Amino acid sequence: MVVEQQLEPVPEGYGDLLERLKERVRTSQVRAARAANTELLALYWSIGRDILQRQEHAGWGAKIVDRLARDLREEFPEQRGWSRRNLQYMRALAAAWPDGDFVHQAGAQLPWRHVTVLLDRLDDPALRDWYAGQAVEHGWSRNVLEHQITSGLHARAGAAPSNFPARLAAPDSELAQQLTRDPYLFDHLDLSARAGERDLEQALMDRLQGTLSAFGHGMAFVGRQVRFDVGDEVLVVDLLLFHVTQLRYVVVELKIGRFSPSYVGQLGTYVAVVDDRVRDHAVHAPTVGLLLCTSRDEQVVRYALASANAALAVATYETLSAEQRRQLPDLEGLQATLTDVVARAAREEAET
Repeated sequence: MVVEQQLEPVPEGYGDLLERLKERVRTSQVRAARAANTELLALYWSIGRDILQRQEHAGWGAKIVDRLARDLREEFPEQRGWSRRNLQYMRALAAAWPDGDFVHQAGAQLPWRHVTVLLDRLDDPALRDWYAGQAVEHGWSRNVLEHQITSGLHARAGAAPSNFPARLAAPDSELAQQLTRDPYLFDHLDLSARAGERDLEQALMDRLQGTLSAFGHGMAFVGRQVRFDVGDEVLVVDLLLFHVTQLRYVVVELKIGRFSPSYVGQLGTYVAVVDDRVRDHAVHAPTVGLLLCTSRDEQVVRYALASANAALAVATYETLSAEQRRQLPDLEGLQATLTDVVARAAREEAET
């Protein structure tokens, strides 16, 4: 026979107290994890510094890393991280950030595996710091960090030609510029060479999550083919996005083919309508427009933007063609690749 336990009545305000305590516990857990990560990176950096100094000033050879790995594993068998490869990463960490500031700044918030990606993929100290800061700010996974480095985000971010400095007051113009990419990489799409603008639009919507990721962090979908009755005409906005951090509507116009100055007038009209009919001027930042085309002449774009009253940017975009899709591994090849990846991951896991 099961006897049900009688619970006392919940006093007024108990629910609020419980929620505050839960939040306090979660905050404490995050702080503890961050402190542990900082301590780990500080330890790794100090080990790497000692190895580096002895190799540079005491003439110790590369074999010392093998011996240290063996002896540390023997001394601390319950701990992972004492592989030869990991010790080499520690040495690289100390060489990349000789003053150790990284460990107590962006590095303190990045998992060790993220740091190894930065060390493997980037030689430029400024680029390493930039990607580290972006990974922390946007909470990138290791795979996302790899992809952003591979796609050259640092060169694409904020790179689209625009008239924002002339049409928006500082610092709003700088913030709006940060929203842009050039080119945009819609590598999640599968389009034929004859795809039209409606095909592109449909593909973007079918793969909405990938599309928003390509547009950048903080972009939310508002509407597609948004219609506005203006006088005797119906104006149709291809895509309407909203940046949740800047509180700004972004009007996106899609064009297949080369840039034409006439596109600027069309997009400027759409921006003006959204700014007038949708934007809450007491809350939202000024609306901006983004024109996406497959190619452009820089001088023509510059003159066209100079003549526009609306805040606009012009960027190119790239997708994978059907032919490029066909060149990707078939199922058998993909399975073989995955087998190799799994085997390599197992070896790395054993080493660490």
